[in-house]
Parts: sequence; structure tokens; C-alpha cells
Amino acid sequence: MNTMEPFFASEGTLSQVIDNYIPRASQLNMAQAIAEAIEKGEDLIAEAGTGTGKTFAYLIPAIHSQKKVLISTGTKNLQDQLFNKDLPVIKQAFKLPFKSALLKGRANYLCLYRLENSLNSSFGHNKEDAISLARIKSWSQYTKMGDISEITDVPDGDPIWAQATSTVDNCLGQECPDAQNCFLLKARKKAQEASLIVVNHYLLCADWNLKETGFGELLPDVEVIIIDEAHQLSEIASNFLGISLSANQLYELVTDTLNEFFKDAQDMPDLRAACDNLQHEVKDLRLAFGTELRRGDWKEIETNPKISEALLTLHERLSELADQLELASVRTKGLESCYERAENLEQRLESLIKDESGYWIRWFETHNKSFTLTKTPLNIATEFREFMRQQMASWIFTSATLSVADDFNYFSEGLGLTETNNQRWESPFDFQNQSLFYHPKGLPHPKEPHYTEKIIEFALPVIEASQGRTFFLFTSHKALNIAAKILDDRIEYPLLVQGTQAKSKLLEQFKTAGNAVLLGTSSFWEGVDVRGEALSCVIIDKLPFASPSDPVLKARLNAMESQGKNPFFAYQLPTAVIALRQGAGRLIRDVHDRGILMVCDPRLLKRAYGQMFLDSVPAMSRTRDVDDVIAFFNPKSENI
Repeated sequence: MNTMEPFFASEGTLSQVIDNYIPRASQLNMAQAIAEAIEKGEDLIAEAGTGTGKTFAYLIPAIHSQKKVLISTGTKNLQDQLFNKDLPVIKQAFKLPFKSALLKGRANYLCLYRLENSLNSSFGHNKEDAISLARIKSWSQYTKMGDISEITDVPDGDPIWAQATSTVDNCLGQECPDAQNCFLLKARKKAQEASLIVVNHYLLCADWNLKETGFGELLPDVEVIIIDEAHQLSEIASNFLGISLSANQLYELVTDTLNEFFKDAQDMPDLRAACDNLQHEVKDLRLAFGTELRRGDWKEIETNPKISEALLTLHERLSELADQLELASVRTKGLESCYERAENLEQRLESLIKDESGYWIRWFETHNKSFTLTKTPLNIATEFREFMRQQMASWIFTSATLSVADDFNYFSEGLGLTETNNQRWESPFDFQNQSLFYHPKGLPHPKEPHYTEKIIEFALPVIEASQGRTFFLFTSHKALNIAAKILDDRIEYPLLVQGTQAKSKLLEQFKTAGNAVLLGTSSFWEGVDVRGEALSCVIIDKLPFASPSDPVLKARLNAMESQGKNPFFAYQLPTAVIALRQGAGRLIRDVHDRGILMVCDPRLLKRAYGQMFLDSVPAMSRTRDVDDVIAFFNPKSENI
């Protein structure tokens, strides 16, 4: 018997709380498969095509099980949508009451102690920062949750938030004088008491890596763990299992130490000098890397005397500050906390400099005024399998893109999943009639000079036929910038370019305009939902293979080759296939949507591996003739 049918049937529970509810066999079957996996305590990989309604398909069996459930989503935006939009609908459908909680990482919650410290800082603030801190102070007096997304006149990306939120390094924990009113502790307590907790992958992985004390107490009690947008998990997990040290962390340590120095240690001039010396050396190391913003292999550090010497000097200065803080740490909790941070950062730096295990990929990245040093594990499969084993829970992994040509091996091997039930459900949309896959003849090879300029000539008639209403997706910022300059003079439709405004504003403008052309890179390939005629065309400049010059990818491919694997077929190709599936998935988002998918890369048909891409996208009608594109948008056209 299908225990989920009463919820998803045409006259079922959901039809009573959702206007114009349309039952979908794929949604019902997915919900039943998840219900059975939960009941049996099994693990399930569940791929569901666009339009299946997978959120309700996992929420209803999870809540119906009456077990304690943790749901992890890909981003904070998806987390908010699930908690604030989807869950209230489900609560109307259930007669049984249940407690739910939303939990974010500590950087999303106001820290009252650090806010007061910043307001009373001896250094003062520039005009903009002072205004922002005053707004935060005003908001702090009435907020109930302390979630920084509540305050609209100080954007959550504003650097000033570093002075009004805590990190694992600078949090005073239970010894904080404001612990009783701590918003983070209140959110964690609420999560402890809830039967359904909504987190995101970053927080899940932070807990896994024990970077966030306290949250780890949630997981042992959880009986069901649902990973939505599961295709993102492996990369996020790799980053969290790594070790990194940034210039900003060192600057923050210096700033906080100086704040404590002026309050309680002005009779220790050597502590002040150690802070100045470290700050100076951080700047010297940034200068040693050069002016270019880039990611580079660690070998560059080892073979460049200027960088390697600056790095060793930085290590010495950090060690000297730690020594001075050890002497001062007995005076106050604030100074003790700074000492512990200095010790931790020194250990991280030593680990980065001296690693020769072969287990890690080491690399650096430069930013405008800072840098990051990182080492990332080559493989997380063993660690993740052990993490799963510790939880004693039923794990559900779901996304629209987990398989490559109907094969789940790439996803499951990346996370060490060996005993899962794998199932997939096709999208309920009629792609054959709702969409057209256009791959023009005569395309240039991506390595040809002026490739982007050439493909724009192929794209322009399609943009014209679609009357704008286009996402033009690129695999690099360089190509996007070239296209932006050309299209600015060549099209009459509103042109929106990633990087000129916040992503949310660009999307809102795109939807409102109704005839815009939006140029985007990776962040627009997934997690973007534009329904209706405003988006009727998706153009992809080339097959989304990651740049082989990236130091992290290069090290990973070399390691796979040394293990006897073919890195192209084992890693590069499946990663690109899933990225293309995500990009193509922007097109048809509703049962009434219609649109064109155009892929400009000739390797789609000229390389044997191109068939894997074709086998992985929805079963659209296909053409190589632009007249068919024109006829698609204008059925009465003479070109039929």
C-alpha cells in the first residue's frame, strides 16, 4: 500500500491547501520511496527531474515518520525558502503538530559582546562604518532572533558585520558576559527542542569538521538526514575538511588584541609591538604575491624566494605575538581568547608550511588586499562514510542532477556511498513539445581565436527570435566581459550583466523587464528559478569543463592519474555533464513554460564524449537549423 497517496492524490491533503494543485506520479513515487527508506532505516539517492516537486516529496514522509529530522539545503536562500514558504504549507496539511527550527552558522547572528566592543573601540571608525554600526545598534534593541538578514539597511555582505558577529576563533563561549542573551545559543536551543531542523550544507560540514562547538550535539539525536541539492555537497565538504589561513583572520586577531591591550594591558609595550610587527608582515606577504588576483599552486611559494621568505617571517611574527599573548592571557578572558586564537592560527600555518603527506592539495589565492592559504583533501570518501556511520540515521540524498547518463557512480563514489538504493524520476514536463534544443552548424572550436566574438554571431538571431528573454551563460568571466561589450551595441533589449549589481537585483530586473538578456557565469547556472515567458531562451557558450590550469583541479587530476585512473572520464567529464544539466535546467520551470536551449560548442557532436552530454539533458526536440528556432517562437512564420 502507498502510504503517501492520501497526501498527493487529486483529492488528497495537499489539494486542500495548495491552489490549483496538480498530482504528479513522479512526486508520489518519490515520496513513497523516501517513506520506505526512512521506515527501514536505509540510505537513498533520489534524483528527481525539474518540476517533480521534490521539496514536498521529502518533507511529507519525513514529518509523517514522526522521527527527528535534519534537512540540509545548498544555500541560505534555499534554507529560508524551505522554512518560511514550504514548511508553513505543510503545517496546514498535517493534523499532527510538529516543532521546526531554522539554524544558520554563527556569522548570521548578531554578537552583542562584539558589537559593544566595536562601538567602544579606541580606533574609531570611518563615517560609513559608524553609520552602519549605529543602525545595527538600533536594530539590536528590538530584534528577537538576531538574524542579520532581518536588517535591510546594512547588507549581509558588508565587511562591518565582522565587527558585530562572532567566529569560532573569537567567541568567548559560556564565559561571555552576554551569554544569557546570545542569539546563536538561543537558536541552537530551539533546534535542540525541534523535531525538524533546517540547516545548510556549510553548517552541516562545519559540524562534521568540529569547527562549531555546540551544534554537534544535534546530530546524535537525529534519525533522518535529508541532503537537498546533494550534487553540491562533495565540493563544500572538501573545503570544510581542509585547513586554511587568511590575511583577514590575522588582521582580525591584531585588531581584537589591540582592543584588549588598550583596555587591560597598556603596561605591556611588547604586546603592542608584536601586533604592529605581525600586521606589517601580513602586508609584506601580500605584496610578495604580486598585484594579480589569482589562485596558484603551492610550488609557486616554494620556488619563489621572495614569497617563501616572507611566509617564514610571517610565521615568526605570529609566534612572537602568541608568546606575548601567553604572558597577558592571565589578566582577562578577552586576552586569553586572543592567545588561544594565536596558538590555533600558528598551528594552522605550520601545518600548511610543513605538509608533505601527499594527502592534501596545497594552494593560495590572492584578493585585493589579502590572501588565503589552503590545503584541501584529495578525497573525502573515507571520511564521509565514517561520518555517516557515526550518525546511525537514514540518509536521503536528492537533487535534479546526481546521475551522468543514468549512472550514479560519479556521485556515490565521491562520497563513499556503497550501500544505497538509487532511484530517479523523470520530469513531468513535456520537453518534446515545450522546448527545442538548437545546436548550429559551422561553430568554431573553443580554442580558436576570438571564439566568443564568433559564437555571438550565431546567438544574435536566436536572441532576436526570442525577443530578448534570454539567459546567456558563460564558463568564464573573461568571455562574459567580451560578450557584454559586443552585445551592448548589437541588441535593443535591456542588457543585464553579472557583477554590475547584486544577483537578486539582476534577477528582479530580468523578471520585471520581460524582454531582457542576462549574461551570467557559474552563479546563474543553478539555484535560479524564473518561470513564465520572461525566460524563454538559454544559451550556453561552451561545454562547462573546469579550467585545467586551476591548481586545485590540476593536483586532483595528477593524483587520480598516479592511482591508475583516467582523470578525464573519472572526474572532468562527469563534473561538466552535471554543470551542463544545471544550466539547461534554468529553461523549463513550469508546466506552461516554452523555450529554446542553445549550446554553442561543436564538441557536442565532434567528440565521442559529446553523446554523454546529449544523453543527460532532457528529451527535447533537436534542430541545427535557425529557421526552426524562428518557427518555434512564431508558429505562423513562413519558415514552417
